[in-house]
Amino acid sequence: MKFSGFRVFAEALKGNTGWRPLWRNPEPQSDYDYVVVGGGGHGLATAYYLAKTFRQSRIAVLEKGWLGSGNIGRNTTIIRSNYLLPGNEPFYEFSMKLWEGLEQELNFNAMVSQRGVINLFHSDSQRDSFRRRGNAVRLAGADAHLLGREELRAMVPFLNFDNARFPIRGGLLQPRGGTARHDGVAWGYARGADSHGVDLIQNCEVTGFRISDGKIYGVETSRGYIGASKVGVAVAGSSGRVMAMAGMRLPMESHVLQAYVSEGLKPILPGVITFGAGHFYISQSDKGGLVFGGDIDGYNSYAQRGNLPVVEHAAECGLALMPMIGRARLLRMWGGLMDMSMDGSPIIDRTDIEGLFFNGGWCIGGFKATPASGYAFAHLLATGSPHETARAYRLDRFSRGYVIDETGTGAQPNLH
Repeated sequence: MKFSGFRVFAEALKGNTGWRPLWRNPEPQSDYDYVVVGGGGHGLATAYYLAKTFRQSRIAVLEKGWLGSGNIGRNTTIIRSNYLLPGNEPFYEFSMKLWEGLEQELNFNAMVSQRGVINLFHSDSQRDSFRRRGNAVRLAGADAHLLGREELRAMVPFLNFDNARFPIRGGLLQPRGGTARHDGVAWGYARGADSHGVDLIQNCEVTGFRISDGKIYGVETSRGYIGASKVGVAVAGSSGRVMAMAGMRLPMESHVLQAYVSEGLKPILPGVITFGAGHFYISQSDKGGLVFGGDIDGYNSYAQRGNLPVVEHAAECGLALMPMIGRARLLRMWGGLMDMSMDGSPIIDRTDIEGLFFNGGWCIGGFKATPASGYAFAHLLATGSPHETARAYRLDRFSRGYVIDETGTGAQPNLH
């Protein structure tokens, strides 16, 4: 089934009776060549690229709930590639290029909107830091523009430029950054993977790994044992618990990150804006709701809910940045599980167990990496070697002293 404007119009005329489910709901087979644990954005993208780009078959995605029930549907939808360090910038720029062609590739409306991302700065030292990052971004072949105070004021005049504590002196703009519809991304990848023969198995929780003599042979699940030649784990905030079943202790912690949506308002924000004097970021959805977030909760947790002090902190930052939103009502909020790595950057690598591979440690930046993460993980599973943009994301970099010292904004260790 191919989507098009003509198809939408034709279905409207006949009462939308011709639409079919986006993917099958098959029973799990006894064994597969590839099993991907985790039916979120990264897991679904991995399966899609494994099947389509790398021409692999006999692939299954195992999800303990329903597809898209985890972090892929619990984030603030921001996409960008304005990173500083060479270990990260090429990877996220690769992801941005995949975002730019994603809807055409999947034939699905993921609502990719490149409205721009503005990072505000409030001091001379912050300006110099942002100039350095912008130069690094441009040297890597991406886009960045340093905006002065008046140039920025012309774009977003509603910000509190003259705040006595946090005067806005300018910002770093990435015009190609923006937002995408998180559940649309999950559905698009799920539909694409299914169309290439991938079995998407929902309500199938992995309860253990069958490992013998240092090699994996399959996974134990709530729906029985499933054999596999290769197993890739991409379960975000549940990484520590899942990999512990394989006898591994990962260099990461799980924390809750809350996000919020206001009531629907008329168009206000031109794109994504981040507050440089506090951890706060905000955009506006196509329905008019202000979508925003702040710091992670400062304690380890596996609960998908947060606490009031963090809500108050995000609200304080928002009002300091743009007091006009003080009367907007909060419509809903949620929490996602962040797998915070020890240096703020992710891990895409094989493990010491033959046939077992891991993808995680994305901190608060996992959504923007979805396409490149899936592609790089599929490349690793299919070829056995890391993708050229993900060579820095080795699991052993912590023991070798090759950490990537780029902020992941985590609670520990020492806020990265």
